[in-house]
Amino acid sequence: MSVATAASPWYKHLWPWIIIGILACSVTLTLSMVTIAVNNPDNLVNDNYYEAGKGINRSLDRELLAQTLQLRAKVHLDELTGEVEVNLTGYSNPKTLELNLISPTQPEKDRKINLARSDSEPGRYIGQVTDKVEGRRFVELLGVEGDRTWRMFEEEQVSHDKDLLLGDEPLQGAEDLKK
Repeated sequence: MSVATAASPWYKHLWPWIIIGILACSVTLTLSMVTIAVNNPDNLVNDNYYEAGKGINRSLDRELLAQTLQLRAKVHLDELTGEVEVNLTGYSNPKTLELNLISPTQPEKDRKINLARSDSEPGRYIGQVTDKVEGRRFVELLGVEGDRTWRMFEEEQVSHDKDLLLGDEPLQGAEDLKK
């Protein structure tokens, strides 16, 4: 390839093509990032802050009820059979419980497990999980006492080799509600 002279057309020079290439790469990358952002929206953002704030107070009321009932729960996940066992102690003995294992960042990894009370052992609840659950999770246990729902909620590191203990940590954010 011969060297372009000053009298030759612009497209025969090297630098205009380098600048055009940089601009073309920038436009291509920008369009691909916009496509990714549009196709994968962030579902962790809540637009209705007022309703979320009211929900926090309702949730704290349910957690205070669980604390008043002196509830403690030990959750065991059996990796081989998929059985979930919850041993509940305290002043509540509902027929069913709902256990939610909530992933903080990936909603598709959330698991809802319905637990039924064992007829032979009081305070023992059994359910099934279809797949392996491991890692950091928000663990929520819901039950009904009378006509009121109670809730136990903690952040735990879930693994199949150790039991999860709920109700062993102080209730966060309820200091003002106790007064």
